[in-house]
Amino acid sequence: MSERVNVTKKKSPKPDAVLPSLGPVGMLRWAWTQLTSMRTALFLLLLLAVAAVPGSLFPQRPANPAIVTQYIKDHPDYGKILDSLQLYDVYSSAWFSAIYLLLFVSLIGCVIPRAIAHYKAMRSQPPRTPARLSRLPEYGTLVIPADAGIPASEAISTAAELLKKRGYRVDIRDRDGDRPSLGAERGFLKEVGNLVFHTALIGVLVSVAAGGLFGYSGQRILVEGDTFVNTLVGYDQFTPGTNFQSSQLQPYSVQLDKFHITFDRESKGKFGQPIDFTADVTTKENPDAPAKKEALKVNDPLSLGGTSVYLTGNGYAPVVTVRDGAGNIAMQGPVVAKLQGENYYSSVVIKVPDAKPEQLAFAGFFLPTAFVSDKGVSFSGDPELINPQLTLNSYFGDLGLNAGAPQNVFELDVKKLTPLNARNLPTKGIVLAPGSTYKLPNGKGSISFDGVKRYIGVDIHHNPGQLYALIFALLAVGGLVTSLYVNRRRVWVRTGTHEDGRTMVEYALLARGEDHRLAGEAAAIRTLLAGEWLVDEDAVPGSQPAPSRTADNDRADTAANGDGGAHANSEQPAEDFIQSTAGSSESKKDQ
Repeated sequence: MSERVNVTKKKSPKPDAVLPSLGPVGMLRWAWTQLTSMRTALFLLLLLAVAAVPGSLFPQRPANPAIVTQYIKDHPDYGKILDSLQLYDVYSSAWFSAIYLLLFVSLIGCVIPRAIAHYKAMRSQPPRTPARLSRLPEYGTLVIPADAGIPASEAISTAAELLKKRGYRVDIRDRDGDRPSLGAERGFLKEVGNLVFHTALIGVLVSVAAGGLFGYSGQRILVEGDTFVNTLVGYDQFTPGTNFQSSQLQPYSVQLDKFHITFDRESKGKFGQPIDFTADVTTKENPDAPAKKEALKVNDPLSLGGTSVYLTGNGYAPVVTVRDGAGNIAMQGPVVAKLQGENYYSSVVIKVPDAKPEQLAFAGFFLPTAFVSDKGVSFSGDPELINPQLTLNSYFGDLGLNAGAPQNVFELDVKKLTPLNARNLPTKGIVLAPGSTYKLPNGKGSISFDGVKRYIGVDIHHNPGQLYALIFALLAVGGLVTSLYVNRRRVWVRTGTHEDGRTMVEYALLARGEDHRLAGEAAAIRTLLAGEWLVDEDAVPGSQPAPSRTADNDRADTAANGDGGAHANSEQPAEDFIQSTAGSSESKKDQ
């Protein structure tokens, strides 16, 4: 018995594929392709929004350095770590600037190639006519009677004129042949809208960057009679841009003449609430310019020297005179009272570093209309100056101002001061009405309440990119709306002559992307063509609009494979000369 031995021949393993080395140039080209993709641009835009979040979670040094310093002292465990990560200077940090610049470069890299490609597309001819129009999403046929005397060449020319009137760019092919056709295209504004949108985003980024680099902002409190001059020393608080130069400040001036407030005196629910603010001011564009009377109102800023001056706050400023132990005037003038509660209940802090032999300080409250509760607590019953009252505690000692350390003018640190007057002391607190004077204990001096003035708070902003940012933002909205509502469409029309003399017309439409109005456009074109040729679709057999996406592709292939009306079977019905085959799954293979 013989044995059959099967010998399996081993196949030699295939060598591993060796990828070619990109090299430095190839790596740079790959990196540039990734950076300038739309996906990367969207990711960077989202990353920029996320990177801006710490700016609202942590105090920012450009806005208020003192708060940042205090925050680091209050959180010694992680305060310095956050500072090393530049989380107190988010918008000028290296990592935020890197994201910003990468987004800027990515958008430019997206827009320029797309603009070049779109320019070439606008100058090129519409796409060639597909061999089987019946496979396109929107398809229909028309039959022009033989007695109309309209040959295929004339029909295609007429269709071209009608499509041109609807805004299509038309190209006729094989006009004098057996089956002339045309290709038409419109909707280039869609891509123009996209390009405008992305270009406008670049413009917004540049405008915002220009505002951050060359802009500045500041605040100032003006008491009635005071004048603000647009110089660095004229600001109570000033925030410069990264590349700010003092030469940018135009030396205009604003003087507060009078401030008017109108309070609600009719509504029960909102009685006493302010309903209108008006500041009468005198402005000068420069020292040699004539004075100009103007009104500053909320949401109605003044425009001076390239800046916008906004009315942001108001209150009362009691006018006081403080004399020291030697009887000399150590301090005289209005003191800004900080609003604390309803009816303009305000806190008052008075620091008198020039008093001799020891410095004096006062802290308390100002009440426009003073009332005393059953428990002996004073409160303000109305925002108007009906019964103004100044309630103070007095102190003496070292105010700490000689050391040069900055202090908040609205706060008083009494830890190192000795009290003179207070409610819990035998001397009690100081209660002053307008025109009254109180002598301090131990011969420390006196304080007089001379009257009350009003003050306003103003914000001054200079942003050279603000107008451009608005323009680019409007352009971006316009471009986005255009890209959403304009559709890119292509239309093809083919004509031919049947053996019995009738002119057969077939048309088809295709949209680039989703277009829910394509069927309506197909119906409109059909109406135009039928109206131009006076085709009675009920009387002429063979004319039919194809129901979109419900066609019999097998019958369509049989009809569409013919070369034209001259080669059709003479016994074939006219309606079978061109068959409706819309909606085939292969409708885009002929493109």
